Amino acid sequence: MIESQNLTKFYDDFLAVDAVNLNVPAGSVLALLGPNGAGKTTTVRMLTSILAPTSGWAKIAGFDVVEQPEQVRAHVGVLTEQHGLYERMKAIEYLDFFGQVYHLTPQARRQRSYDLMERFGLTFALGKTLGEYSKGMKQKLALVRAMLHDPPVLLLDEPTSAMDPQSAKLVRDAIVELQRDERTFLITTHNLTEAQALADQIGIIRHGRIIAQGNLEELARRIAGDPLMELRVAGQVNGLAKDIGDMVNVEATGEGWISFRVRDPNATNPALLRRVLDLGVQVVTLAPISQSLEQIYLRVVEEDEQQNGRESHQR
Repeated sequence: MIESQNLTKFYDDFLAVDAVNLNVPAGSVLALLGPNGAGKTTTVRMLTSILAPTSGWAKIAGFDVVEQPEQVRAHVGVLTEQHGLYERMKAIEYLDFFGQVYHLTPQARRQRSYDLMERFGLTFALGKTLGEYSKGMKQKLALVRAMLHDPPVLLLDEPTSAMDPQSAKLVRDAIVELQRDERTFLITTHNLTEAQALADQIGIIRHGRIIAQGNLEELARRIAGDPLMELRVAGQVNGLAKDIGDMVNVEATGEGWISFRVRDPNATNPALLRRVLDLGVQVVTLAPISQSLEQIYLRVVEEDEQQNGRESHQR
């Protein structure tokens, strides 16, 4: 539903987006992470036919962003950093106006507007002018506008910024619910906890270039190696590390616990448990030690900085 190949954008001599490749299937969420100025917003603008790429190509729902811009806009909903809300208009007038832009019938405009405003807890503000809205309310209204024409693809730039925790949860719940209808999302965010909870795939972009991409498990394995597990037992571990050393790579031991790495936990852990139990050791828990997305993100960026530093030094 979202595809790009070597998508590149120059502003004069400045390379804003550098050969970005994306492939986001229907019903999935890609979270694009990166610092300000990394190229996230420029990428989104090219995917919505707002900006033409310098080279490469991109498609939304099978439509080329350069050759078929009208079809692209009909199939995508966009939440940008700058909402462009018309603050003198009332919310219901504003949504009706955009419903006409999307060629919705009067009945469909009215029904979609009320349904979406109810979903995001804004029905009380339908008659208010947008200048009376708080920052969080404006953010939710902009999301309603993006969803008004029921698009199969949603590109959301910082969808929960400026929202209180309850409102942010409403948006996250809506994303999960919309996924069930095979909606496809590309989300740019600085909220790594949110990205970890929502995304099927993570992309990390820096200086316009995607420096890492994959699901959380794939990224963790790339950064830290084989999965890290922790075995907790009743009592002392004594010589247990030696007893299981031929099955796993023991990392550390402590009072009542052992941490180890294993390439294939599904195959190794059951056999490991049988051996430990045969030794008469009482097992309390055996569980993975998960890395947070924040740890992975910082490690990927650090590696990229070191790599760029080495290349600059060689030049």
